[in-house]
Amino acid sequence: MKILEMHIYGYGQLENVKITNLEDFQVFYGENEAGKSTIMAFIHGILFGFPTKQQSELRYEPKHSTKYGGKIRIYHEELGFAVIERVKGKAAGDVKVVTDTGIIGGEEFLKDLVANFDKSLFQAVFSFNIHGLQNIHQMKGEDIGKFLFSAGTLGTEQLSKTESTLQKELDTRFKPSGKKPILNEKLQELHELNGELKKAAAKNKEYENLLEKKEFMQQQMAVINGKIQEVSEKVEKLNEWKRIESIVREEKWTKKELNELGEIKFPVRGIERIEKINQLIHPYNAEIISISERQENLKKELANLQPDLSYLENESNILTLLDQVPIIEQLKLEKQQGETKLEEYEDKLSITREKLHLPLNEEDIFDINTNIYVKKQVEIVSRKKQKLEVVKEELEECYQEEKNRLEEIEKDVRLAESQVLAKQERLLLEEQMSHGNDKKSLGWELTALQDKIEFYQQTNEREKASNERSKQQKKLQFFLFELILFGLTLYGLFTKDWVLLCLGVLGCIVIAIFMMKSSKKFTEEEMDQTLYGLREKEKQLKQKLQSAEYLDITKLEDQLVLDNRRREELQMLKMKLKQQQSQYEKAISKFEEWELESAQNKEKLLSISSELKIPEYIATSFLDEAFELIEQYKSICREKNQLQIRLEQINQQQTQIVEGFKSYENHFLQEKGLDLHNSAYLLRKKLKEEHEKQIKSQERTGKLAELEADLKQKSQELKILQAEYNRLLIAANVETEQKYYELGARAEKQGRLLERHENLKSQLQYSILTIQERESYLPIHKSDELITECNQEAQYLQSELKKLQEEDALIKYEIQIIEDGGIYSDILHHYKQKKFELEEAAKEWSIYCLAQEFLSQTIEKYKNVHLPRMLAKAEEYLAFLTTGSYRKIHLQKSGSGFLVEREDHTLFEANELSQATTEQLYVSIRLALATTLYEKYQFPIIIDDSFVNFDAGRTEKIIELLNQLERNQILFFTCHRHLLPLFPKENILSLAKGAVEIIS
Repeated sequence: MKILEMHIYGYGQLENVKITNLEDFQVFYGENEAGKSTIMAFIHGILFGFPTKQQSELRYEPKHSTKYGGKIRIYHEELGFAVIERVKGKAAGDVKVVTDTGIIGGEEFLKDLVANFDKSLFQAVFSFNIHGLQNIHQMKGEDIGKFLFSAGTLGTEQLSKTESTLQKELDTRFKPSGKKPILNEKLQELHELNGELKKAAAKNKEYENLLEKKEFMQQQMAVINGKIQEVSEKVEKLNEWKRIESIVREEKWTKKELNELGEIKFPVRGIERIEKINQLIHPYNAEIISISERQENLKKELANLQPDLSYLENESNILTLLDQVPIIEQLKLEKQQGETKLEEYEDKLSITREKLHLPLNEEDIFDINTNIYVKKQVEIVSRKKQKLEVVKEELEECYQEEKNRLEEIEKDVRLAESQVLAKQERLLLEEQMSHGNDKKSLGWELTALQDKIEFYQQTNEREKASNERSKQQKKLQFFLFELILFGLTLYGLFTKDWVLLCLGVLGCIVIAIFMMKSSKKFTEEEMDQTLYGLREKEKQLKQKLQSAEYLDITKLEDQLVLDNRRREELQMLKMKLKQQQSQYEKAISKFEEWELESAQNKEKLLSISSELKIPEYIATSFLDEAFELIEQYKSICREKNQLQIRLEQINQQQTQIVEGFKSYENHFLQEKGLDLHNSAYLLRKKLKEEHEKQIKSQERTGKLAELEADLKQKSQELKILQAEYNRLLIAANVETEQKYYELGARAEKQGRLLERHENLKSQLQYSILTIQERESYLPIHKSDELITECNQEAQYLQSELKKLQEEDALIKYEIQIIEDGGIYSDILHHYKQKKFELEEAAKEWSIYCLAQEFLSQTIEKYKNVHLPRMLAKAEEYLAFLTTGSYRKIHLQKSGSGFLVEREDHTLFEANELSQATTEQLYVSIRLALATTLYEKYQFPIIIDDSFVNFDAGRTEKIIELLNQLERNQILFFTCHRHLLPLFPKENILSLAKGAVEIIS
């Protein structure tokens, strides 16, 4: 799971803070109180719930905002992208999870996302800070190993705390020679009560008679109390009946009236609805008459407004013709200008023909191809020709330089070959060197072997001493436990307490089994065989060293080194010679390539000159200029032809306009033979008049259509109202409006009775009397007299109860006097109680013993099954962090500590390491726990300034190690600016006064 974004609505001092695009290795930098701890707590709170008010953790509720909570966007390996939002609500907050695939869930779905981790387990495995390292500094030497072992199993020191807690609980319950432990105290109390029990046996008979009498009095008082209760309940019900009697009788009457009225079918709000319909029908009739009269008037006006439709049909042609009146003058001016420009084109063509000096006419010039492809080819050929001339000069210079360098290197190679030793001389020199090196290597091998023998001897002595001390301590512990259990067995035997006897025997058997298991002898055969083999090898090396001849090889070494250096120089010169020969050949090949390119370019140039119909001598020197003149000649000819076509179009357009005006004048105007402008004026005026007639006619037609639609709508609405009126009469099942109103009055009365009946039922709803009890009380008319009689009976019973209570108090006083003296049953009960407490305490003690044994067995199983894989990864991390100084982590053969092996095979206990190395060991174990035993849970690893005590080298190593954890996202919080250069700038977010920004 990777956290991509965070949006904090309100959490501590952070309000409306958005953090986006979180990297796989994200660094949060900020000074103290900048919000680092708040962001860490926010992540824990969103994933696992806000701390409750009963917990000791800070809730981070904002002081200046009502919003509390926020949301984070994550990427889950199985479900893809999702948003987790948690806001203020129930104890841990209200949570909502929404995935990009549309799945929506709550707390249960979130538990599936986090694999049912709780906050404590997540913090133990994937979240640690400087407090874990401070715990190491504050511990005693013998506790450091246990703490590291616990950190490697649970991620915290909980395991070592549990072991200490179990041992303390056992010590507080029983000690062989103690007095304050619980079992010791209860054994002493039981012995004292046994003596008192015998003295109280004589007073037992009198005490039992008083108890029987007391029990009889208690039964009598219980009977009277029952009667008093019955009388009180009866009085309470009579008082309740007195309160609700009038309501009950009224409810019965309203029910009777409703039954007499029977079932009435009448429309809801029927009177109101029929009155509204009558109010609407009359206005509709008046409106229909008015609309009909207006329709007749509009039809008369429309008959007098009829436009000339044949003239309007030609409107577009007439308007087009009228718009061309101003164009006549423009066409005349354009014709004069075109004739002048035609003469200019003739002059330009004459000048261009003289420049080209080619026998071409206007028809031939258009046959020449001058498209963009030909133009591009002309440009390419011209540029290529210029470039080839420049390249030729460069190639000549390069050829001369490469030739001079080749001659110099050949001279250096011949000189170096003359200085190198001959092959036979070098073989003799190497043979003499090998004899000298044999003696030196034997000396080194002998020194290493002696160091190894000394290490094995020290290890053997240390293990013997450790095993002996452990064996003596275990024997002493087992002997003390055996003595305690034997005493407990004897005590149970003498007192005939079979439970204690069984516990003692069972404990003795368990202790005996443990002694047999722990009494296995430590075998030393393997260690002795190893030492014997090493000493034999030492003797052989000493003999070889004494028989070896000594040679002074300093001079030989110098000669061999000098020859090696000269050979290397010769090899380098040969490589340079080969490279220079290659460069020389390249220079020659480039000349050949140039000649080929030059011939190809000349062939293209001749092809283009033939296509453009220009001589070769012009194409060789002035190809670009000739092509431009041909293009210019073609352009002028093309413009000249277009101008001639335009002059013909002007003449045709003038003729067409004049003929159009003559046609419309003869067909639609009364005046004939008018000039062009007068004819245009009259045509435009007539068009305007016909348009006005058409607009007025359309307006009258539209109004007439609106009135017809309005008349149709009013008629339909009137029909709807009439139908609604008939439906109301049918619904009431009457024929006339008078009967409809009479039936409405009866329905209104029935509604009032139903409302009153419901009101009375709601008043009786909370009465203590049931419906059957209310029915039984209806015949009662004098409830006050019944209440008085019941009160008198209750007073009599109270007086009888008082007498019995006084007599019971005297009996209790006599019993108290006997009990103060200590009666037999009380002491016997007390004795059995103390005996039971002793048995329970013994069970608790045995439970703690078994728990301690189970914990030890669990630790052993973990050490043998799960821990090796975690330790292998921890060893890899530790070797990397210490640059190979510490390579192995060994488990203690007994207990739950570690031994760390240095590169020279020296073993150290955890408390013997330096402070920095101990911290490196702790970090290695914590990271190995997350990447091995919990490797399938790819949660972010959250680190809060856990490496501030490391020097620069160790800090760089741990950052490099964290960068290698590709499966887990790293969220690193720090307040130390000197650490920031170790990270890419884009991976650092700066926290300051509730804001977040990228450090640039």
